[in-house]
Amino acid sequence: MATRQLTPRHGAANGNGNGKRGGKTQEPKPPFPRQHQAKPGLEYKMNPRPRYTAARYHAAGKLEGKVALITGGDSGIGRAVANLYAREGADVAIVYLPAEEKDAKETQRIVEACGRVCLLLPGDLTDRAVCDRSVERTVREFGKLDILVSNAAYQNRIPEIENVTDQEFDKTFRTNMYAYFYLCRAAVKHMRPGSAIIVTSSETGLQGAEKLLAYAATKGAINAFTKTLAMDLVERGIRVNAVAPGPVWTPLNTADEGKSAERLSKFGQKTLFQRPAQPEEIAPAYVFLASEADSSFITGIILEEMGKTTAG
Repeated sequence: MATRQLTPRHGAANGNGNGKRGGKTQEPKPPFPRQHQAKPGLEYKMNPRPRYTAARYHAAGKLEGKVALITGGDSGIGRAVANLYAREGADVAIVYLPAEEKDAKETQRIVEACGRVCLLLPGDLTDRAVCDRSVERTVREFGKLDILVSNAAYQNRIPEIENVTDQEFDKTFRTNMYAYFYLCRAAVKHMRPGSAIIVTSSETGLQGAEKLLAYAATKGAINAFTKTLAMDLVERGIRVNAVAPGPVWTPLNTADEGKSAERLSKFGQKTLFQRPAQPEEIAPAYVFLASEADSSFITGIILEEMGKTTAG
């Protein structure tokens, strides 16, 4: 069984900071430097780097002694959530693709800087066996599982339905929806009353999105699955909720094969804030939904963090 370091520290981990002007945080706005990456996309290659440190966030021990499994925890929203969970007192296991090892090691450093343990679990979640093993390994190492965050995702913009292949549609559903199902099925038998399941949905699952047919369909399915599973698990004392962000500056978007470098440079400008969210702005919602002190009477919701956008 994994052991914790002896001197937990709940301050912000070292990492990228936030520029401030006149006491107000200045988040990066488009236009961004033109860039594009091959899948799966790596955070350390992005310019500017996504912000995850959440320097303004004040931890309060809300997840003290908890164990969380986070998929896609190597980067983006997953990394930011791992950081805040560690600062709130939780040990963390993260699942990521082997190609994302460098990013995963950085997340591990961030978690350990908070005095917590970070278990690295490389694997492809489209394989049911990987989902099952990730849950079982987490329970074996930590002795329990209190929080499941299904966050890993796959997306490609494809202009016309005729060009959406069976393989593309299948991979999108297997990564986004099937993995969520597999993980929940494996996890619930280990979860005790007070546990929480949180999934990353999207604005696209609520209002659709041009050229994101397969991706938006998976997010809509995730929303319905979440609401139904919440009904089924309430008697066990397990809460199930989703977070639906708008555009967020993460590797998922830099590796979208259908998004040009020109379009990416304008990413998020259609929100009311005229910019995408940073992962550190989205992550506190995952603490809120995991913490019984904050959300013990909340289950089956799709929490919108969309910046009031109408397009990704």
